[in-house]
Amino acid sequence: MKLKIIAPFLIAALVFSAVSCKKTFWTDYNKNPQAPDSVTANLILPNVLSSMGYTQGGDMSRFSSLFTQQVVGANSQSQAYYNYVINAGVFDNLWPDYYTSTLNNNDTLMHLADRKHLNMYSGISRIFMAYCLQVGVDMWGDLPYSKAFQGDKDLKPSYDQAKGLYDTVASLVHQGIAYIANPDHGLLVPGNDDQIYHGDSASWVYFGHAILARLAIHQSKGNAAMAVTALTEAAASFPSSKFNAQFIFSTSETAANPWYQFNEQRPGDETFSDAPLIDRMTANGDPRVAIFTDPNTDLGAYYGSANSPVEFITYDELLYLSAEGVLRNGGTFVASQQFLNAAITANMTKLGVKPADITTYITTHGQMPTTSVNAAIAFIANEEFTALYLNPEAWVVWRRTGSPALSPIITGGQIPRRLLYPQTELSFNTANTPTGITLYAPTLFWDK
Repeated sequence: MKLKIIAPFLIAALVFSAVSCKKTFWTDYNKNPQAPDSVTANLILPNVLSSMGYTQGGDMSRFSSLFTQQVVGANSQSQAYYNYVINAGVFDNLWPDYYTSTLNNNDTLMHLADRKHLNMYSGISRIFMAYCLQVGVDMWGDLPYSKAFQGDKDLKPSYDQAKGLYDTVASLVHQGIAYIANPDHGLLVPGNDDQIYHGDSASWVYFGHAILARLAIHQSKGNAAMAVTALTEAAASFPSSKFNAQFIFSTSETAANPWYQFNEQRPGDETFSDAPLIDRMTANGDPRVAIFTDPNTDLGAYYGSANSPVEFITYDELLYLSAEGVLRNGGTFVASQQFLNAAITANMTKLGVKPADITTYITTHGQMPTTSVNAAIAFIANEEFTALYLNPEAWVVWRRTGSPALSPIITGGQIPRRLLYPQTELSFNTANTPTGITLYAPTLFWDK
C-alpha cells in the first residue's frame, strides 16, 4: 500500500516527486543528481524532509513495530508480516521511497547548495543526510552510497560496508556543522521551507550532535571510549524537548501523518491496544497506556492524529542513552539513575502525563536494579524501548541489548533482526547486492 503524499512547495518541481504509485526499479534512485538550477534549494528541502517523515513514519515504523510487538498485525499483509511471512518483494516500495524520494533528492540539494554557496542549505542537507543514512544502515546494513546518485555514470552502484557508512555519517555531521558555522550563510537561507527548525542554525547543530550520540551508543558495548563519546555528544545536543528533531504533518488528508493514513485506509489491519507492549505496560501501571491507545480509535491521538509528529531523535532518547553510557563507562548506578529519572520525566511530560503520576511511576516502577551493570542496562533499555514507541530506533535498542525479553510470535521462530534487500535490487543490481541475507542473521556490526 502506498500512502497519499502531496508535498507543498513542489508543484513546479515534479522531477522531485515524493512518491510513486507503482513499484519502482533500481534505476529510479540512480537519476542524474545534477539538478537544474531553476529548481531552488527552498523547493527541494521540504520535499526531502517530508519524504523521510513519510518513509520512517510509514513502512520503516510499521515493519519495526510489528517485529518488536509494539503493534499487532491482525489482518491481511500485516498479519503475514507479524508472523514473519516476508519475502524480498515486500520491500520494493520502501527502497525507492528511501533512495529516490529522500537520499537522491538530498544529494541533489547538497550539490546545488554547494554550487550556489548556500552554506546553511549545505549544512542542513549534510546533517539530514547523515540522519537518513544512519537509519538506513540500521535497517539493512551495507548500502549503496559512495557510488550511488551518479546517473548514467554508474547504473549499478556497489555497496559500502555498514561500519564504513557509520564513519561517513559522522563525517557528514562534522561537515554540516562547519558549513552552518560559516557566518556567510549565502544569498538564500532556509525559513518556513525548513519544516523541522525553520532555519534555526543552533537547532540543526544540536541535531547533529544527537546523531553522533546515537552513533556512539550503538557501538558502546565493550567500548568505554564510545560510551564517553555518547555522553559528550548528548551533552552538546538538545537542551530540552523543545528542540526535538521531528516532522509534524498537516491536518489535510493528503498530507497527514502516515500512521493516521494507514489506519484510515486499512482499519483493523494493525491493532495497538492488544499488543504485547501494552500488556506489559498495563501490568506495570504505566500511565502512558491511556496515551498510546484509545478506546475509540485504538491508537492514541499523540501518535495517530492527522498532524501527529514523526520523531527522528528526541531529548528523552538522549537522556536514556546517557543513562546507559554512564554504566558502559564504569560510572555509578546513582549517576545513571539520575539520567533515567530525567529521561522518564521528559518523555512523560512531552506526552502530557500529570507530574504526580510521573513521580509515582519513577518511585514505584522506575528504579533500576543495582545487582549488576548488565541488569541495570537491560532495565534502562526496556524503559527506552517503551519511550521510543513506533520509532524504528526501538528495534535497534532491542537488537543491541536484548531488552525487553521478546518471544517470537511463531513457536520455534525467530524475530527479524534486519530488513531484506528488495527484489528489484536482487534482480537488477545482482552483481553488487549482498547475497545470503536472511531476516534473522545478526549481520549488522553493532548487533552482538
